[in-house]
Amino acid sequence: MFGDENVGPRRRYVVTLRGSAGTKGAYVTNRDIAWIVVLYGAAFVAVAYFTRAKSRRIGGALAGGAVFGVVALLAVALAEAQGLWQIPKTGSYFQLLLWVGLFISCAPVYLLTWRVARRFGGVGLAISVMAVVVIGPPRDYWIAATFPKWMTFSPGVAPVLADAMIYALLVIVGHGVMRVVAGSSQTDSFAR
Repeated sequence: MFGDENVGPRRRYVVTLRGSAGTKGAYVTNRDIAWIVVLYGAAFVAVAYFTRAKSRRIGGALAGGAVFGVVALLAVALAEAQGLWQIPKTGSYFQLLLWVGLFISCAPVYLLTWRVARRFGGVGLAISVMAVVVIGPPRDYWIAATFPKWMTFSPGVAPVLADAMIYALLVIVGHGVMRVVAGSSQTDSFAR
């Protein structure tokens, strides 16, 4: 399933996925993940600025992202073991880079859910969970279609449901950790 191919000075892992139409031996590099981390890091800084987040909220969002990153890695590994999707792995640092990518890409979400919770309470958070469950899987399928070297889904409804569950956990787990670290959104002021 996974084979090594030496290409120039760098070693890349070639992936041939059985049953995945259109994927003929693609690779994913650590550089791809590093770019995602940089872009989401910039998004985090922008969201922190525009939501007027203070240090406790920023710390809470980062803690929520860190904890959800671990949850997501476990969920992805479980789904891969069940054959729901395949994510090609490169190098010995891939899992760490993937965790950092998940961690930093989710942190802006928690700053936004904090604002939603402050304005709309538990109903707003429930709607946020439903929104990410509806928006998340089509987004991932679009990314998988655009960049088949990054991820390939198996056919059927099960991968969609598993992906939706991970998105629901994104809001529930991350916002819960953020609340523990930063406190209730109702007690924090918006002032810098």
